[in-house]
Amino acid sequence: MGLRIKLVKSFAGASESQLATITGLGLKKFGQEKLLKDTPEIRGMVFKVKHLVASETVSEEPKAHPRRKPRKIVRRDRARAAAQK
Repeated sequence: MGLRIKLVKSFAGASESQLATITGLGLKKFGQEKLLKDTPEIRGMVFKVKHLVASETVSEEPKAHPRRKPRKIVRRDRARAAAQK
């Protein structure tokens, strides 16, 4: 199960904690939609800014994004691999 969240109102004039909540949900622009995992934590965040977002429960699952290594580590690994050749 997933939760589709859409920013439907402007967050201009919102409090700092509400702005942080919107950012935590991954919303940046007016009209932007996100598909998030349906957890009590996400539902609490949506409840906090319910006057700014629209949400609906959907049957599809959000995609899990693989973790990436920091650029510094990737460059280091490439340099080591090139040195070994």
